[in-house]
Amino acid sequence: MRFTTRLAIAIAAAGLLAAGCGGSASPPSSSSTSAATATASPSGSVTSPSLAPTPAPSSAPLGYQPLYPFASLAEVQAWQTSYQAGGHQPWHLSADQTALSFTEGYLGFTGINKVAGHAVGAHDARVTVGLTLPNGRLNDAATIHLVKWGSGQSVPWEVVGTDDTTLTLDVPAYGSAVSTPVTVGGKITGVDENLRVEVRALGSASAVGSFCCRAAGGSAAPFSLSVRFHALSGQVITIVVHTGGHVADVERFAVTGTQVR
Repeated sequence: MRFTTRLAIAIAAAGLLAAGCGGSASPPSSSSTSAATATASPSGSVTSPSLAPTPAPSSAPLGYQPLYPFASLAEVQAWQTSYQAGGHQPWHLSADQTALSFTEGYLGFTGINKVAGHAVGAHDARVTVGLTLPNGRLNDAATIHLVKWGSGQSVPWEVVGTDDTTLTLDVPAYGSAVSTPVTVGGKITGVDENLRVEVRALGSASAVGSFCCRAAGGSAAPFSLSVRFHALSGQVITIVVHTGGHVADVERFAVTGTQVR
């Protein structure tokens, strides 16, 4: 999901942008590896979803698609109540830990367990997550976009997409309505890449659709493939495309959020 696309969505959201999404926060550059490094998601940090699929939210954060960890404003408010009563799952208040939980726990990319850089504002954050290469260098895998969702005290972070660079996910359009099979497309820069796609939905213990594999490479070379999935009408789904195979199974990824038609 490109930042310009999300900005256009937010402006169209009936003045919601004026409520403050920290639009001044610029994405961190790949040189931001001196930023604080986090460990893997804390014990018990990943929300355990029920096996029944969760319906689409009735109110989305600032016009974005809520991807993780909350599926509805009611879930946000329930967590706020439990946190204020007993300090339950404080990691929701950390943009870094929420980004790592999304990467490791929800997407299942356990090797991508470090924060390479971040830009965190009052209502908007971009957290670059990465993996440690064999030579010890930290390699950027994706920049995750998060926004605050809710009101009052102890407002948690919600993942709403990624800022794409050398691997983009342009099709389907962010926030669009899709059906199965869905065409997934974008551009990739690299050599001997191996594209895979998963479709994920909150409430499902595993991917609800997947595609493997497509060889790719070049400079901003376009790709297109088709993925079948199983999800409820109206449900928000996360589509993730990733590549790897040089030093790790997953080395770069990009996501977008859509709703099932």
